[in-house]
Amino acid sequence: MYTNKFGRHMLGLCSRKPAAVCGVVRRAAGRSGFSWTAVCQQRTLWLQRSGFLETEKRAVIRQTGSRSASQTTVDPSELKRFQSLASKWWDEQGEFAALHAMNDLRVPFIRDNLLNVHRARHPGKPLAGLRILDVGCGGGLLTEPLGRLGAKVLGIDPVENSIGTAQLHSSYDPDLREQVSYQVCTLEDLSGEEEGGKEEQGAAQFDAVVASEVVEHLADLETFAFCCSSVLKPGGSLFITTINKTNLSYALGIIVAEQILRIVPSGTHDWEKFISPEELERLLESNGFSVQSVQGMLYNPLSGAWSWTNSTAINYALHAVKLEDSAEDSSPHPEDHTAASHS
Repeated sequence: MYTNKFGRHMLGLCSRKPAAVCGVVRRAAGRSGFSWTAVCQQRTLWLQRSGFLETEKRAVIRQTGSRSASQTTVDPSELKRFQSLASKWWDEQGEFAALHAMNDLRVPFIRDNLLNVHRARHPGKPLAGLRILDVGCGGGLLTEPLGRLGAKVLGIDPVENSIGTAQLHSSYDPDLREQVSYQVCTLEDLSGEEEGGKEEQGAAQFDAVVASEVVEHLADLETFAFCCSSVLKPGGSLFITTINKTNLSYALGIIVAEQILRIVPSGTHDWEKFISPEELERLLESNGFSVQSVQGMLYNPLSGAWSWTNSTAINYALHAVKLEDSAEDSSPHPEDHTAASHS
């Protein structure tokens, strides 16, 4: 009964105006002794810094007109944070409990969309014959279930201890021995391996790329999108789950989740790095993708379950396909493209 009430309350928040949402969170924060004034001041500084950095970044891109080989998706501060959590990936009641629960949505989302693209049917192993790259795989929470569906999955992560945790956990299941493998590297490292002679894991080798709860931790989304296109086969699928950049996502995703309910460790998310579905679509389209679907997701901390919702105000899942005739030198100006409407 209480979980149903909470779900209805969350959906109600999604439809409220920002001022009303802030009022709700302010009252909850006041009861917990949390300083809303300090939060507002901090967020104002974030917004100012975010606008300045984005302006500077776009100016540099326009001046150079090309991507630098030294650009990286890795944020050192994020690397350090996940290094400290590397041994906790498979604690289903710990810091990553919400990610374990998210598999109930994201695994069928990936499976069903891939089956719509690839018509071959393999009873019991629906993804057999497909190669999937799991970017920022962490401890392998999503890598393993995709492998059990028959796909050959490569999980990559720059945190060596996380890869060690993933390898150790998968070793306990003999059925995964031929399906799942892991590598300590970044996406840009992998996309550049073809030049070094590693054709097996080089460019245009994967039927799908998955980046679940990853893009909000990256340092350079332009490089990320470019490298995703590079490693995907023409017609290949890109799956992303992430957090929208809204007042509601700030209030619930950071203030409530991290500071009040402590569902995730404090400092896990940076609102500056959140991205709206429209902005993400523009970025992907400028790198040779066509967005097929965007669907809202909602987490209920009382029941520990995720559900689909029509609102993308907080979390959302996106499926895009690499165009068959996408250019190798796609435009570096995602902000110059017009966002397509979402159904």
